[in-house]
Amino acid sequence: MQLVQEEENLTFNQFKDWYENRHEYAKAWKERTGGKVIGYFCTYVPEEILYAANILPVRILGSHEPQDVTEPHIFAMFCPFCRDCLAQGLKGRFDYLDGIMIAQSCLHIRQAYTSWDLHIPTDYSYYLPHPMHVQSPHAIPYLKEELIQFKKSLEKWIGHLITDKDLKSGIELMNKNRRLMNQVYELRKEPNPPLTGLEAMYMVVSSQMIDKEEHNRELELLLQKLPSRDIGDPGERLIIIGSEDDDTEFMKMVESLGATFVTDDHCTGTRYFQKEVGSSRDLMSAIAERYVKRVPCPSKDWPNRTRLDHILQLTKEYDVQGAILIQQKFCDPHELDTPAIKEKLEDKGIATLFLEFDVTVPIGQFKTRVEAFLEILREEDLF
Repeated sequence: MQLVQEEENLTFNQFKDWYENRHEYAKAWKERTGGKVIGYFCTYVPEEILYAANILPVRILGSHEPQDVTEPHIFAMFCPFCRDCLAQGLKGRFDYLDGIMIAQSCLHIRQAYTSWDLHIPTDYSYYLPHPMHVQSPHAIPYLKEELIQFKKSLEKWIGHLITDKDLKSGIELMNKNRRLMNQVYELRKEPNPPLTGLEAMYMVVSSQMIDKEEHNRELELLLQKLPSRDIGDPGERLIIIGSEDDDTEFMKMVESLGATFVTDDHCTGTRYFQKEVGSSRDLMSAIAERYVKRVPCPSKDWPNRTRLDHILQLTKEYDVQGAILIQQKFCDPHELDTPAIKEKLEDKGIATLFLEFDVTVPIGQFKTRVEAFLEILREEDLF
């Protein structure tokens, strides 16, 4: 068992290394392949089309470090996440990017993209007008036409056509990654899940910045060994819900207190990979349908909050006992959603803890609140 445990730790260490050394990886990938790299600000960006063009998509995330370079470019009342992302560009951390793009997102991250486009020159930039009202019957045909225009723009930049064969290859690459990550998450439903929430976070977030071919190979190796892995008593089974979250220190802190995150609802987790592109002769329509019908971001989930029922289903499937709701400070879409989510969960007997984050400050301030929350769950288990 000891040897098996060490082997699986090595596999998770690869995901961790990719996440922590994303910039070095991208630079090495460019040197090795001679390919182009595009940084993207939102998971509504259709990576299938980028992979079809032999472009490496790298999600632009922050560093969780205090910074003082964004004040001339973006309002202080905008969320710390978008300011942290912009700061990485202004500091030159993403100097290897050949281009940047965004799919229409919340106001704050759109401003980060706009400021980046103005002040950090790249060869290529593209603003994809993704529909915000994804519940509209016009959303899929609208997005299809926008994707066609995006494809033409890419073709002009790279100097050659993106064929249907290329698109099918990009779709299958992304779908395979989604299937494999869903298989890993299925194992988290077990009474004794074979991985922690921190390990799952390293796995998912690294997939947003690493060549999917390499990531898929690591996932296949992991899935050969993971079912026999034993990490011990998971303690309280938690779900984490909310804003963009790659705060590994927070995940580590909570799980060090004896609980385990068994699932999540955020765009650095399940919302990124849950739905595949369907099979259709009309490839652009199939891609558009996937991004319109995926589990929505709260900025797009209106007039009906369809995500609420999805979250309840997750808590049932993963036997969740408690929910930690996190929100980036000043994040209006999630702030509007949180009361309804909290009410729904508590009506079903699932205790909740709400935390407002500033991703650039230490998470130690939350430890006492999390400890108190877990104590409440443990006292309830006694009755």
